[in-house]
Amino acid sequence: MLKRHHYAAIAAVAFLAALAGVGVGRHFMPPSQPVESDLHRLMHDELDLDTTQEARIHALEQRYDQRRRVLEDEMRRDNALLAAAIRAEHGYGPQVSAAVDRSHHAMGELQKETLRHVFAMRNTLRPDQAKRFEEAIASALTNGQ
Repeated sequence: MLKRHHYAAIAAVAFLAALAGVGVGRHFMPPSQPVESDLHRLMHDELDLDTTQEARIHALEQRYDQRRRVLEDEMRRDNALLAAAIRAEHGYGPQVSAAVDRSHHAMGELQKETLRHVFAMRNTLRPDQAKRFEEAIASALTNGQ
């Protein structure tokens, strides 16, 4: 019984240390600019869109923003379920595993929705614009490599 409490205490300390590390990292290392911001800037500031393209892209962005908000809300709910499972099981058990799987589903759906949005925007572009857009996406996905 004592060993069980000892392991639980070690796990709790490790978890708290990890949280502290994340907090310190966020404080001293600001997050990089999201890929969406780079693509948005490229799309609206550098590709010389005509008014028809601007209108189509604006409509696409509004639809994407609505869907993204829904999926982000789902991810927040999934995180709350994961937190509850961690509190209940105090380890990696079936509830935690199921909660992780749920959260991965929402993350995957957001990634798919984002890619659909990117390709829909690409389809509004002329070939010369599409080439620059694709180069920017490839660079963003590979960190410029």
